[in-house]
Amino acid sequence: MNMKPQYKKNALKFKRFNTKDGVAATDLYNYEYRTSVIKNPAGDDVFKMDNVEVPADWSQVATDILAQKYFRKAGVPQPDGTTGSETSVKQVAHRLADCWKTWGERYGYFASKKDAQVFYDELVYSILGQMAAPNSPQWFNTGLHNTYGITGKAQGHSYSDHETGEVMKSTSAYERPQPHACFILSVDDDLVNEGGIMDLWVREARIFKYGSGVGTNFSSIRGANEKLSGGGHSSGLMSFLKIGDRAAGAIKSGGTTRRAAKMVCLDLDHPEILSFINWKKDEEKKVKALIDAGYDSGYEGEAYATVSGQNSNNSVRIPNKFFEALKNDGEWELISRTNGKPISTVSASKVWDDISFAAWACADPGVQYDTTINEWHTCPEGGRINASNPCSEYMFLDNTACNLASLNLRKYFNEETKEFDVEAIEYASRLWTVVLEISVLMAQFPSEEVARLSYQYRTLGLGYANLGSVLMVSGIPYDSPEAFAICGAVTAILTGTSYATSAEMASFMGAFDQYETNKEHMLRVMKNHRYAAYNLDEYDGLSIKPVGIDPAYCPEYLLSPATGAWDKAVQWGEKYGYRNAQTTVIAPTGTIGLVMDCDTTGIEPDFALVKFKKLSGGGYFKIVNQSVPLALETLGYSATEVEEIVNYAKGHATLKGAPAVNHETLLAKGFTMDDLAKVESGLLSAFEISFAFNHWVLGEEAMNRLGFTSEQYEADGFNLLRALGFSKKDISLANDYVCGTMTVEGAPNLKDEHLAVFDCANKCGEKGERYIHAHGHIKMMAAAQPFLSGAISKTINLPNEATEEDIKSCYQLSWELGTKANALYRDGSKLSQPLSNKSDVEETEDDTITAVDNAVGSAGILNIDELTQEQVLEAAQKILDNSKSTEFMRQLSGIVERKKLPWKRRGFTQKAKVGGQTLFVRTGEYNDGTLGEIFIDMHREGATFRSLMNCFSIAVSIGLQYGVPLDEYVSKFTFTRFEPSGMVEGHPNIKNSTSIIDYIFRLLGFEYLNRTDLVHIKPTKEEAQESLAIAKARKVQDNPATTVSKKSVPKISEPQTATAGAKAATQQPTGTVGDALPCTNCGSLALVRNGTCHLCTNCGTTTGCS
Repeated sequence: MNMKPQYKKNALKFKRFNTKDGVAATDLYNYEYRTSVIKNPAGDDVFKMDNVEVPADWSQVATDILAQKYFRKAGVPQPDGTTGSETSVKQVAHRLADCWKTWGERYGYFASKKDAQVFYDELVYSILGQMAAPNSPQWFNTGLHNTYGITGKAQGHSYSDHETGEVMKSTSAYERPQPHACFILSVDDDLVNEGGIMDLWVREARIFKYGSGVGTNFSSIRGANEKLSGGGHSSGLMSFLKIGDRAAGAIKSGGTTRRAAKMVCLDLDHPEILSFINWKKDEEKKVKALIDAGYDSGYEGEAYATVSGQNSNNSVRIPNKFFEALKNDGEWELISRTNGKPISTVSASKVWDDISFAAWACADPGVQYDTTINEWHTCPEGGRINASNPCSEYMFLDNTACNLASLNLRKYFNEETKEFDVEAIEYASRLWTVVLEISVLMAQFPSEEVARLSYQYRTLGLGYANLGSVLMVSGIPYDSPEAFAICGAVTAILTGTSYATSAEMASFMGAFDQYETNKEHMLRVMKNHRYAAYNLDEYDGLSIKPVGIDPAYCPEYLLSPATGAWDKAVQWGEKYGYRNAQTTVIAPTGTIGLVMDCDTTGIEPDFALVKFKKLSGGGYFKIVNQSVPLALETLGYSATEVEEIVNYAKGHATLKGAPAVNHETLLAKGFTMDDLAKVESGLLSAFEISFAFNHWVLGEEAMNRLGFTSEQYEADGFNLLRALGFSKKDISLANDYVCGTMTVEGAPNLKDEHLAVFDCANKCGEKGERYIHAHGHIKMMAAAQPFLSGAISKTINLPNEATEEDIKSCYQLSWELGTKANALYRDGSKLSQPLSNKSDVEETEDDTITAVDNAVGSAGILNIDELTQEQVLEAAQKILDNSKSTEFMRQLSGIVERKKLPWKRRGFTQKAKVGGQTLFVRTGEYNDGTLGEIFIDMHREGATFRSLMNCFSIAVSIGLQYGVPLDEYVSKFTFTRFEPSGMVEGHPNIKNSTSIIDYIFRLLGFEYLNRTDLVHIKPTKEEAQESLAIAKARKVQDNPATTVSKKSVPKISEPQTATAGAKAATQQPTGTVGDALPCTNCGSLALVRNGTCHLCTNCGTTTGCS
């Protein structure tokens, strides 16, 4: 290895942009020392470090991520001559930047020593200022040997000599770091030889160990029952995938995260494609059976640990010809892997239905559009693009790797002018492109083939984060033409500048090794990028027209640099070639996004408007998303209006001035000023006010003084505020005032036309109804895609009520708009992940009747026979709302008479199969067409189960006849889970159910309540009109069985099962993602989606690659 610096006059020159001559970059920031503590749910310290030095404006979360994940914990020289841990971000920034500078100097990347020093200073400034960050493996590995002299036993890695390209074996673990996050490996149809199936698990392990992720296309492996060369038949692809899944599940990626990150791709014409598509869906059925048997339903529990397919993201590769077959309702051929001939056919619609249903049921598989990917391929002479990394942003040749870095766009946005600093983005894009290129030079790789191809193609992955935050601050809705145009322009500037820098490096270092072979192809792709920037319909070799920058919506200050960047990239490329075959992707930026204090990751919108900010001493306090007040100012709201809207969302954090429950009413109930002070201290971080009213906060003396014994206040379900006489309405009003609504919907003074600016990926709070439609996410991806070398890591969230048709429409739109991949997640589609829109807090009707006069109001002066029906019903409803007496409720219900069915009655009989079990559902109706009874007959089922179902139908029928609304039954029994379950045959609209009971009440809800949200295939317009005509003829009412209106029927809440303290410990913070599980490192529920994985916003642990 050359150790002396080399400088070339025609090499890279750097002017200072943020730093100053003679002033150390580290001296341009103010610092403070903090303690970093991460605790598990039991309150024990998982990690603790004192005197962590960070810039004063870094958040505590960023500090914790740095200290826990990125500080080197051993082998770092200490002032006293011993070795220990890094303790300052200055050390880390120096370790990274100095390593890049040193390697660049050794191989002639800089024109002079001064240019190298400016390069170093600007990088240190950029890292400390949270302006940009490399991917996690760089933080883990880069500079450990260069700065600290750390070595280690060689791990079987290889590298290519810079001068000759000769592949050589690494002699130590850290002399050459592994800075690459993304790998794509090939696998041969061979069992034990190098490059084969079993060898793949070893190569994967080498990648997982250093915190990186890997993807592989397994289409080369023959299908089940295809012939083997030695006689006999293959056990098939799926058997081997299960082995690889187990191997990946046993490895902690980077030694810290829950599991390794892995992508499994399969071509759509593979003989086992249908088994692959349904793999995870079928495994979920096994999980359900195990959960029903009593096993833990958590993702780390025994149920999921027993089944396969849980340690990878699965994607199918779909070519354009499949969509042609689908359009023509044609057949799809499955091709033998041994002779290349069709082995069988299946209808294209069957394949499409299976893909959409599996994705609907369990979020896998995702789709990758094979033709689109390969039409944008810069180097097809080297082979096809067959696979991607786990998060789908890196797509290139097999046995290649990509190292990533991302710019924090918020740091390049002027909040006063509401414009990007284009010059700063261009400078940073050039600076970090050079970093990534030098990282290829210095890297070691997990196999000889990856080392060789990385030398030959030198792929990079520069991207950005925080786009969603910038759009909100600008007052621009995420799902809008203006946002799409801005996204396209910024991405064009980034990638155009990066390719121009690549051409600049090629002018003195030479183009990448395989450039000449692929020159024509690469220049065609570069010109297509340029056409998209100009929005010109002159594309060459593309089947699908990409989404160009719409000049009608793009600000000129962005449009001109975007087109100019691609003019330069193409012109310089034609003159010098390119140093890198690819330069940009949009990565999920999960952990590094936290280090940069980004509100939003990658290309994502925000996930919540109100968040919980971590305090340096432990604990949290509630803050509104920092983009919200800035956006309101941009939209023209006054300071007073902004304050009112913000307080509506996050709450006032005090009971002073609160409605119903406030200082005055509490003092009247017996509280002291000391009691109120204790309550007030807990409100800043409370999810709702009831968590501040318990004996843990107030103390036993106060509880006794208020008249409650330990048996009362320690009992399950005890609610102090309710026990003091406050109604649910009182508490709700006070809760909204103190803790906020978590949404701006309904906020005072906020105009309806501005609501879209604040739309997030999910519904916000209990009252929020708005969220960004899935198509909005897809259109944003389509706006960025034409300006990226690779693709975009993004999971598109769908609500629980989404149907298979919604899945199909998303996948279809993604293909039509020219994106390269799509991964969807329907809320609640996995057993281990509860619905995000269900509250963890259950309330009970626990008050005694204390004020009948308040219920009847002025009607109390009337005689009973003078009361109208409406007055009676209103009074009864109010009394029920305030009553906890079940005896009173039973007495009141006794007044309601059973409405008997006529001797001769109408109805219908529906035959169906649920999970292979045949059943008949018969209904009996009143003369007005409303439901009065049901009969359930199980075909060839055991006597016990048939009898139970018969008794169940009788119980439901009696309830209907006593006036229990059908919608109450529907809401209680849909989505119940037990066997038999699965595919439904025999009903034109219901195609899947989680149990027989689920099917029955989907059927009844659809037929009698027009609940089309419960079926998977919406009725046609003609069917809907026919159903409406029948409904009108029957005069369907919500509650026909009694003369009591629906309004008068009380809602009986489920019993409360946890104490306030216990609930406080398990309450999910608003703004987290409901499909996320507790963090396996710190136990926090503050997990958000990050690409196809989850990221803990408390400690930075990811559920996939680092």
